[in-house]
Amino acid sequence: MKLVVGLGKVDAEIVEPILGADIKYVEEPTADDLLQADGAIVRAAYRIDEAALAQMPNLKVVARTGVGTELVDLAACAARNITVVITPGSNTNAVAEGVIAHALHLLKQISPLTKLVRDGGWNDRTKYPVGDLEGRTIGIVGFGRIGQRVAKLAEAFDMNVLAFDVFAQIPQQYAVSGLTELFNKSDVVTLHVPLTDETHFMINEASLKEFKDNAVLINCGRGSLANLDDVHQALLSKKLGGLGLDVFDPEPPAHHPIFDLENVSLTPHLMGLSIKATEQTYIAAAQGARDVLEERQPAAVAK
Repeated sequence: MKLVVGLGKVDAEIVEPILGADIKYVEEPTADDLLQADGAIVRAAYRIDEAALAQMPNLKVVARTGVGTELVDLAACAARNITVVITPGSNTNAVAEGVIAHALHLLKQISPLTKLVRDGGWNDRTKYPVGDLEGRTIGIVGFGRIGQRVAKLAEAFDMNVLAFDVFAQIPQQYAVSGLTELFNKSDVVTLHVPLTDETHFMINEASLKEFKDNAVLINCGRGSLANLDDVHQALLSKKLGGLGLDVFDPEPPAHHPIFDLENVSLTPHLMGLSIKATEQTYIAAAQGARDVLEERQPAAVAK
């Protein structure tokens, strides 16, 4: 019988029916389980490096719950003929809803108004103008699955949509000439590009100068897409009107002065881990592990 281990909390009740009767799943593996493991279902925060692989010499597949592989040594896996499965699409809607949630939270002034009511400041409520999504323009940087879903949700709120992606085909009605035009015209900017040398700190002092005054920035992509020191200064100068963050670098993050501002909303990298999305991700990872162990081509493999 093949053995698959869970690295990080992965619910056995969800994955066992997908793995089937011929694959044993161990939710909390011992060192001996790791030695025997044919496969591993790996949560996002778990690092798969040379040291981890040395504990699992029989490993044939790493099934990653998500699409990011920053914590997976792909070269080391390839050298050992270990297939790295990813699960694109399973959390697409959850992340897109998280973007809209952050936008609503910031434009509707939920945090300062909550504090105002809690502290008995009712008569000061007009100091916090409540904004609207309707008629605003959202600029989507990166137009893959999540970016496309954000566009559909935004249009349901009667927002105008702009999008830019170096690789993806952009519908004509969303197209812009480049990031400068998108930043110039967008009331809300949301980031959905992978982290590469080119996109690292793509939001910085220079690019923030191109933003529309009082725009809201949302990052549910990767923490290092934005330089928080530069974003902090843009918030203090009122160049940015708000910031929504679900991702950080590192995670968990050290305290940053940006966290103390009332026009900032923070979530601990959970927007893609809704109840439904988490279940779908586990199912997809388990199916990918089973496919490899039963010598079938998995749906998605990291490259």
